[in-house]
Amino acid sequence: MGIGNGSSSDVLLTSQKAVQDETTPLLPVKAEEDAIHEFNGASFSGAVFNLSTTIVGAGIMALPASIKMLGLIPGILMIILVALLTEASIDMLVRCSHQGKITSYGWLMGETFGQWGRIALQASVVINNIGVLVVYMIIIGDVLSGTSTTGVHHSGIFEGWFGPHMWNSRLVVLLATALLVFAPLVSFKRLDSLRYTSALSVALAVVFVVITAGVAILRLIQGTVEIPKLFPDIDGISSVWKLFTAVPVLVTAYICHYNVHSIDNELEDKTQIKPIVQTSLGLCSTVYIATSFFAYLLFGEATLADVLSNFDSDLHIPFSSVFNDVVRVSYVVHIMLVFPIVFFALRLNLDGLLFPTARHISHDNRRFAIITISLLAVIYLAAIFIPSIWDAFQFTGATAAVLIGFIFPAMIILRDPYDVSTKRDKVLAVTMIVLAVVSNSVALYCDTLNIFYRKQEA
Repeated sequence: MGIGNGSSSDVLLTSQKAVQDETTPLLPVKAEEDAIHEFNGASFSGAVFNLSTTIVGAGIMALPASIKMLGLIPGILMIILVALLTEASIDMLVRCSHQGKITSYGWLMGETFGQWGRIALQASVVINNIGVLVVYMIIIGDVLSGTSTTGVHHSGIFEGWFGPHMWNSRLVVLLATALLVFAPLVSFKRLDSLRYTSALSVALAVVFVVITAGVAILRLIQGTVEIPKLFPDIDGISSVWKLFTAVPVLVTAYICHYNVHSIDNELEDKTQIKPIVQTSLGLCSTVYIATSFFAYLLFGEATLADVLSNFDSDLHIPFSSVFNDVVRVSYVVHIMLVFPIVFFALRLNLDGLLFPTARHISHDNRRFAIITISLLAVIYLAAIFIPSIWDAFQFTGATAAVLIGFIFPAMIILRDPYDVSTKRDKVLAVTMIVLAVVSNSVALYCDTLNIFYRKQEA
């Protein structure tokens, strides 16, 4: 790893290389340019599909619990509000990038705020993606091995099929998943190698949504579901503060900003990115609202932070156990297949942080292996010691995710390096920063207190 002779020209070239190449969260810029020439531009539907895949992940599992906390009407309105704010923040990034001919989020942060801006974004992507992948592992453990985080044991699939054994304990199942499933998938050096698994993962997510909606509608027709709570229960100031803990979950559910430039770079017609983002957010919001509504309707106040864990009980329909297993298995496999997509961005950004002047990680097998193994180990250990996806979402959603999704785009539009912002943009940017900082600070404080009190009670 050379660092040049120390001259100003070498430093400038090194800095430009680090900003333009190493901070691109998915594919490096050069690879994206080659892809554009080879495929002659991505299609509108393909771009919508890719962006939607980036958005829909583990966040959908925690949204029903958010609806339970906020109430049906405020919960749905919050899903719509966060979607609108996400569209506005992406529009800020895209307009600045097109004006400055910028091809990555990291490059834009570097051009606007210098080296520390680039580093801040890379660190945020690393923290956010580690948190998301830990959530994936927790969900897999909950579904396959069961969970008792609420004080009531919900059996996992293996426990239901074979009974409790050492080999199907959480520790062993997650270790086997990491070694036998994740290790091979994250060993690919190009995202293109994962295109088929990505398509399959979306189909499996649709299975989950369709079955959940179908069962809830059938139960509604039969009259065997309770009327859902329309508004939150407020019995003091503490209950008001507790409502803020749903905000980081909603924020995390829409984070896709680190992939927007990669999709935009593959479009032949750059004006398509705005309707692509709007279509994708509209599609994902529809899925989120449908899943949250029907899952909350189905399980009511018994809805868990990871709603998949609810699918171990009697659904009061024929072949209930079969539908339970299909729902849980389909979404767990979906998560397993999405895992390497998020991991790819994580590994590339961590490498950019640790080795900003080195050659690309895909050309250094030793560095590639060390970073890959280290990240898998950290994610596995975190998933063992963090009891609930709600806790993981609280931390990443209130810190890294809100920076990537709202604070950084708002700061860029306020700095306005390419003179594209209007007065409305700046008012919206200030509002976005204030809302993000206040709501997520309260959420982080409340969740920290909850974790502390839980440990004292234990």
